[in-house]
Amino acid sequence: MAAQTRTGGQILVDQLVVQGVDRATCVPGESYLAVLDALHDAAIDVLVCRNEGGAAMMAEAQGKLTGRPGICFVTRGPGATNASPGVHIAKQDSTPMILFVGQVDSSMREREAFQELDYRAVFGTVAKWAVEIDRADRIPEIVARAFRVAMQGRPGPVVIALPEDMLTDTAQVVDAPRVEPVEPWPAPTDMERLQAMLAEAERPFVILGGSRWTPAARAAVVRFSERFDLPVGTSFRRAHLFPADHPNYAGDVGINPGPKLTARIKEADLLLLIGGRMSEMPSSSYTLMDVPVPQQRLVHVYPDAAELGRVYQPALAIEAAPAAFAASLAGLEPPAQISWKQRSAEARADYLVRTELPRSLPGNFQTGAAMVWLRDRLPGDAIVTNGAGNFATWVHRFLRLERSRINLAPTSGSMGYGPPAAIMAKRTFPDRIVVCFAGDGDFLMNGQEFATAVQYGIPVIVVVLDNAMYGTIRMHQERDYPGRVSATRLKNPDFAAYARAFGGHGETVRRTEDFAEAFERALASGLPSILHCHVDEEALTPDRTLSEIKGTGAAKPA
Repeated sequence: MAAQTRTGGQILVDQLVVQGVDRATCVPGESYLAVLDALHDAAIDVLVCRNEGGAAMMAEAQGKLTGRPGICFVTRGPGATNASPGVHIAKQDSTPMILFVGQVDSSMREREAFQELDYRAVFGTVAKWAVEIDRADRIPEIVARAFRVAMQGRPGPVVIALPEDMLTDTAQVVDAPRVEPVEPWPAPTDMERLQAMLAEAERPFVILGGSRWTPAARAAVVRFSERFDLPVGTSFRRAHLFPADHPNYAGDVGINPGPKLTARIKEADLLLLIGGRMSEMPSSSYTLMDVPVPQQRLVHVYPDAAELGRVYQPALAIEAAPAAFAASLAGLEPPAQISWKQRSAEARADYLVRTELPRSLPGNFQTGAAMVWLRDRLPGDAIVTNGAGNFATWVHRFLRLERSRINLAPTSGSMGYGPPAAIMAKRTFPDRIVVCFAGDGDFLMNGQEFATAVQYGIPVIVVVLDNAMYGTIRMHQERDYPGRVSATRLKNPDFAAYARAFGGHGETVRRTEDFAEAFERALASGLPSILHCHVDEEALTPDRTLSEIKGTGAAKPA
């Protein structure tokens, strides 16, 4: 391809087109006006957001959905720092993402000019790579490298600073080619060792997690579990990696996986961990496996050698991406006599019991019953999003991700993620039902993005579960400092009226029996909608009420 003379802004946008970018998010800023001008003529769907945090979380959700970097543009200084939660989510969730940040004119560097930041210093411990482009002719080189860094090995975020003058400079340069990440494959000797270890196992268990999964990889793992009759669990907020209606699914290895699943993992003599890191949340604060040497024989499959042996020293480490490893499983042969069929059936039975209709809790609205209703109502390709808070416990436990349902949720535990993630999901898959679950405190972290949904006609349904407090912190507070409530009470608006004020559809739900009709009206409206569900403060967890956590009531068994 012949070199063309273009401005830096035009060169940058042309690189995005070459890399297959068809959607980006932004909050506009004068520091990158040249990029905004170039986007005017590009075939890229640009979603203008109301806060950089929401824009960055939308981009991170796109990275989860597509496997290629979500793209976000923000301005310098406060724009960049506002976007930092999305970068941190991409880091801990291993999501490919590129954040482009405006920078001061090169002639003003190192003077603490207006909104100046040292982006390498600010994002250096969060991003996989933080870089500033100093010359327009280097844009194709650096953008291509950024896509590779974001996708390859353990995926993650890249932050690129764009000096204002660099974007208006002209250069004659050719475009870089489209980047595809390297797909590390397991060595034949690794698969032979795994075959032998499976043949020796009496109590094996499989856990799926992480990123870089494809539909073909998930299907290959399902076939593997069927041929070997293996019980399979999914890591924290990765339940969509294995269909919940499959007889081999044993449950969500997340926060409070339940005593039976916990015991099953601890008692396993072979643990096959594919794609995940088993960090603090899925490992129950590093108690499911001993550190550094697990009591189970651990086979750890991960696409980045730097993570293998970082916390747990495995009996067998396999550097491979989930898709490549899953394809290699077809070459394994199950033992002539499988001795763990009964254990797999028991694991499945325990999962079904734990996720059936939950106990009745104080209050007229039962969150668990609403989840069970949605479990039957939502189609098999529904997308569910959520942020952080105790409310998410009901989502992960009772709303089974059957067939091809997807859950977008931050393993980093970041609040405010659900609304922007839902908006991106619905924009990407307009024919699928997208439901966001949010607590009252959680929703108002990024509730302003409801305006973005209305502006672009993106009909997401947001279920706000309102118990007038920061519930998770209150739970810990009552456990550790009973009766000394401090900084956890909330005074909330009328969220249904909030929806209508923006031009959306709003419903107030105070009783369980009213939820279904409210949901159907929201769906039929064709508008972005909020269902404001009032939850009793006593209904703090599925297993323990607020009084039981305080110690003033008898706890019921989990």
